[in-house]
Amino acid sequence: MSVLKTVKVDALNPKEELLLEAAEIIKNGGLVIIPTETVYGIAANALNENTLERLYEIKGRPKDKPFSLHIASKDKIDNFAVSIPVSGWKLIDKFWPGPLTIIFKAKNGGTIGIRMPDDEVALRIIELSGVPIVCPSANLSGKPAPKDFSEAIQDLEQKIDFAIDSGKTKLGIESTVVDITTDVVRVLREGAVKKEDIERVASKKTVLFVCTGNSCRSVMAKAILEDKLKKMKRQDIEVLSAGIMMLSGMGATEATKEVLARAGMDVSGHRSQKISPDMLKKSDIILVMEKLQEERILQLAPEVKNRVFLLKEFAKINDSNLNVDDPIGKPISVYEQTFDVIKAAIERIVEIL
Repeated sequence: MSVLKTVKVDALNPKEELLLEAAEIIKNGGLVIIPTETVYGIAANALNENTLERLYEIKGRPKDKPFSLHIASKDKIDNFAVSIPVSGWKLIDKFWPGPLTIIFKAKNGGTIGIRMPDDEVALRIIELSGVPIVCPSANLSGKPAPKDFSEAIQDLEQKIDFAIDSGKTKLGIESTVVDITTDVVRVLREGAVKKEDIERVASKKTVLFVCTGNSCRSVMAKAILEDKLKKMKRQDIEVLSAGIMMLSGMGATEATKEVLARAGMDVSGHRSQKISPDMLKKSDIILVMEKLQEERILQLAPEVKNRVFLLKEFAKINDSNLNVDDPIGKPISVYEQTFDVIKAAIERIVEIL
């Protein structure tokens, strides 16, 4: 039987050497009690079959009830999951890191549960271990999940190899579990995230406008669509804008602000952001100003190909040029023309949303 070593760590400022010790034990096949924001868990190397056998035995858990993986960054998802629907990316964007376990289609067949905890100690240990980690709650099957260390160690002392005490968990309730492997998102277990919040996020449409620097054309498009949706009292659509260049945190151009202000729209609070794969994957429709932006998007996220369109395709304008040309550095009259073209396209888009 293993001899338990227990250490206390500051949840906000943990000692790196203690986390590294825990990570090495996990990597080498040991079992370690660690905190998460929900409840305490038993972390184990998912690649070590003997360790998993021991974990099932200690918990008294049926072998047909698999353990979920815990990851330290969203970019690890593709190592384990495939065919993730847009609704899944919306849930990931909204609730990770956090108390949501998502059931995906697994890369090697079947399904797999994955969670990214919102706890610095847990995330750092997972990262330092360098191996896939499972982390079921630190309790015997059938008993309540432990929300503080004393509950976690009660039935497991001398059964595991190492334990980290960082006090009471932030939430004290298990994660919500959702299945996204079918056409409809199903809540299998309601925990820290409420069912209605899952359904609201998963069903909300996301429209993303993309230009070059996210300072004029995509800003106009976002403002116009948001204005129309507000007048229609629609709250089921999220509108985003971004650029393909490395220009984050900039405001809209003065000419853009002026043209929109004349139409009763205030974008003085706008700050530019660069397009990201996560942003693209969670968007239901991606509208670009030029072919150049479409090409960049497909380099970042090829799977969104069927969701990317040139915005001007939707405008009822007799013009062979389907690009909405960049007005930067041109007279205000060009900005006004750009505004009119974008508005015409959005009149059509609103009809199909």
